[in-house]
Amino acid sequence: MNLTTIKSIDRIKSNTIILCNETNLSPLLNDTEKTIVKRYIESDHNQIELPGAEFTTWVFIFEPDYETEDFRQKGNEAFEKAKKLSAISIDLTLLSRENAIAFAEGLSLSSYSFLKYFKNEDKEKEAVKLEAVQLLHSEIATEDIEELKATNEAVFWARNMINEPVNAMNSVTFAKEVSEKLTTVGVEVEVLDKRQIESLRMGGLLAVNKGSIDPPTFTIAIWKPENAVNEKPYALIGKGIMFDTGGLSIKPTPGSMDSMKSDMSGAAGIAGAMYNIAKQKLPVYVVALLPATDNRPSGNAYTPGDIIKMFNGLHVEVLNTDAEGRMILADAISYADKYDPQLVLDMATLTGSAAVAIGDKASVVMGTAANNIFNELENAGNMVYERVVRFPFYKEYDRQIKSKIADLKNIGGRDAGAITAGKFLANFTEKPFVHIDIAGPAFINEPDGYRTLGGTGYGVRLLTQFFKNISKPVKKS
Repeated sequence: MNLTTIKSIDRIKSNTIILCNETNLSPLLNDTEKTIVKRYIESDHNQIELPGAEFTTWVFIFEPDYETEDFRQKGNEAFEKAKKLSAISIDLTLLSRENAIAFAEGLSLSSYSFLKYFKNEDKEKEAVKLEAVQLLHSEIATEDIEELKATNEAVFWARNMINEPVNAMNSVTFAKEVSEKLTTVGVEVEVLDKRQIESLRMGGLLAVNKGSIDPPTFTIAIWKPENAVNEKPYALIGKGIMFDTGGLSIKPTPGSMDSMKSDMSGAAGIAGAMYNIAKQKLPVYVVALLPATDNRPSGNAYTPGDIIKMFNGLHVEVLNTDAEGRMILADAISYADKYDPQLVLDMATLTGSAAVAIGDKASVVMGTAANNIFNELENAGNMVYERVVRFPFYKEYDRQIKSKIADLKNIGGRDAGAITAGKFLANFTEKPFVHIDIAGPAFINEPDGYRTLGGTGYGVRLLTQFFKNISKPVKKS
């Protein structure tokens, strides 16, 4: 889909969508049409179709109390009207710049589909036809359109990786995909293979990988522009479990294991954010670390009762092999110390507890970082509607992960499961730390507006906005 701006709309020559409200109708409507629209508004219609000789106009009504997210959802509604057309012109002149951009974002994010495995006739039937979207708004600049395009590309890439099954994308092909994509925008990438991971003694990653026929990978991606506002990097860690059976603590299939190709959504989201940050040339120094493997129950798989020596030297008693994400993240979090980061942030589909607590409408955040970091994350999340909910991180929760025979155990019991998982990870760095559990919003089984079926790409927009906000120069009074 190609987004462009225009200076006028000729309704005789194009299908058109007009946004207006009952007190302010678009000048593109003639008096007769305004009368028709007002009549429909009085009957509580929020979409009015005005057929023309060759092209159609749809009038979308917005309410005075609409928030920015409501305009993203209006964009999704517009997409549903226009997806089988080749082109559409959209009059956004009655919206603020912020809301006009949100509308365009909702429309464009809605255009994603994953049709790779359909036969050609079904693929053609389901494919989006809409190629050209022309936006009429005097304040939308070329830079705004380029940012939207970059974000869409990054989100769609993350969604594609999440939606790929493990027989098409394992740890090796994932690392290759990330390396090839990120290097196109100037990110420095290194992929460590199993031999190198063994030489580093990353016990957690190697333990989880023992049941797999595919080797693990550890991808390091660095974006360090000359104009970076920070000397010490932000370290981003993404959970890359390419498929999670639960290992020997095997999951039931219906509603549990069947969607576990999505257990690498954290790594996909971090990779997508890195791409977007570099594509938009944000002046921030960021390092991404992406450990990847699948978790399978082979004869050589790690077992409940095993004690694993981690990269930082701590010993972990394994009581549940389905608590594997924290094992691979812990090694990566410790490895991040190599870069002396000012913040360590991980993103992971880590616990069902997080999803049970707040569903798929937000992620759970917690950690040891200063309050201003959490405030910035919350602000960024509200701006792009990838919201975060902060959980407590009381020291009393530490007791639940103390082992009687090792430094730690890898589960803390039923109560506060999302928090004890975060507490486990906090043991592997002394740097300010943020844990984001995206188990709820990362993968959905039904479309939700512009959040399309399957992988949502959650985190790409959140982290991009977070770094946009914190890298802006402070205005002098």
